[in-house]
Amino acid sequence: MQYFVTTEALATHKTDCLVVAVFEQGQLSASAQAINELGNDVISRIIDRGDMSGKAGQTFMLHDVEGIASTRVLLVGCGKQDKVTENSFNTASSAMAKALNDSGASSATSCLAEVTVNDKSASWTVRQTVINTETALYKYSLATSEPKPTENPLEKLGFNANAATNDEFAVAAKTGQAIGNGMNLARELGNFPGNICTPTYLAEQAIAIGQRFDSVETTILEEEEMAELGMGSFLSVSRGSRQPAKLITMNYQGAGDDKPVVLVGKGLTFDAGGISLKSSQGMDEMKYDMCGSASVFGTITAIAELNLPINVVGVVPSSENMPDGDANKPGDVVTSMAGKTIEILNTDAEGRLILCDALTYSERFDPAVVVDIATLTGAIIVALGSHTTGVFSNNQDLADALLQAGTDSHDRGWQLPIWDDYQPQLDSNFADIANIGGKEAGSVTAACFLSRFTEKFDWAHLDIAGTAWNSGKAKGATGRPVPMLVQFLLNRIEANS
Repeated sequence: MQYFVTTEALATHKTDCLVVAVFEQGQLSASAQAINELGNDVISRIIDRGDMSGKAGQTFMLHDVEGIASTRVLLVGCGKQDKVTENSFNTASSAMAKALNDSGASSATSCLAEVTVNDKSASWTVRQTVINTETALYKYSLATSEPKPTENPLEKLGFNANAATNDEFAVAAKTGQAIGNGMNLARELGNFPGNICTPTYLAEQAIAIGQRFDSVETTILEEEEMAELGMGSFLSVSRGSRQPAKLITMNYQGAGDDKPVVLVGKGLTFDAGGISLKSSQGMDEMKYDMCGSASVFGTITAIAELNLPINVVGVVPSSENMPDGDANKPGDVVTSMAGKTIEILNTDAEGRLILCDALTYSERFDPAVVVDIATLTGAIIVALGSHTTGVFSNNQDLADALLQAGTDSHDRGWQLPIWDDYQPQLDSNFADIANIGGKEAGSVTAACFLSRFTEKFDWAHLDIAGTAWNSGKAKGATGRPVPMLVQFLLNRIEANS
């Protein structure tokens, strides 16, 4: 998709389609009012006869409107004019993208930036429109048969601006496209089945990213090298799989010798639970247990596309967790890279076993901060549902920065505690630490486990088990929290500039 900004007057602007906002109770945006007047109340007549209510996400296509050079005008419902929320705007702009792509229009110009969305700026609406366009038009690339291509798909989307907003909108569109591309990469990797998206496949994709961008250097550690480093916790998980584990590092250099932000993504390409076998119901969705790593891939590509002035290292421990004669057994004790011994009480709590060694490995980069992203616990879904990412941190400023980034991008998180009160739940009679903490506060004790390996740096943990994918009829990876992570990095750049 190509994006552009135009300051040409609506009446004379030649495009296949103009997009304007209509609100509930018959209220029109400024652009819709202008077109309505030029077209002899054509929009008012549509509303009066009940064809357009203005509900968020509703669309109605007009053709050959009098006084307009554009051959089409798409009306998009945005909800109540004085109460347009981020959710209703996302619904409206996603519906716009789908309607345009099915309309036969190869180019279109949107006037939705004039919609006031809570406290968000007009450039936010442009960026969000681009993100929603990219993600709404995403199609899974593997199919059981040849996919039917869309006839005359949308190829160019413009944004109506004035002299004051022209440059601002152009930057917003570029940023939105990079974030949307990053989300779609994360979705694609997440949606691939476990027999295709293996640890080796992830490593190959990381190498391809390094080849695509000169600013990214990729390194892959094999199991023998990890064994030499003492990653006994990580390697204990991969023992039950025929797929060799990989430790993937993508080093993005955009800011000289500055200390990097390290992003650690859980890369369990399939999680059967090991000896503590999961139930068969829904086990196919355990291909999504690598969505933390997918979000790191998506974030690295987004910031590389934008050429951001920041250093970021993506660290991805990748493995499968399968039942096998050599797999971890409940009661086994393994030794982590940090030298701490771990009693494995449940082999299905494997994510923390690979992450703890990856977190220790991150120390070598002398990080400014470390953020891990993981589909770590079902307990976070009980606590927060599928709308919100769980945020944990040993540094409140870092937690606040991630929460603010979530608010700014509308990819929101909510902070939970990792107080010392919870640490005794991880006590073990036979090792330094147990890998589970009992029935209570499962997502908290999982974060507490990880915190034992982050004493040398400022760290935050994002539990995305509820937000990384959708189940049911709309099953598929979401690409979250790529928007939050990119916004977090953008905010750091702005704060340090």
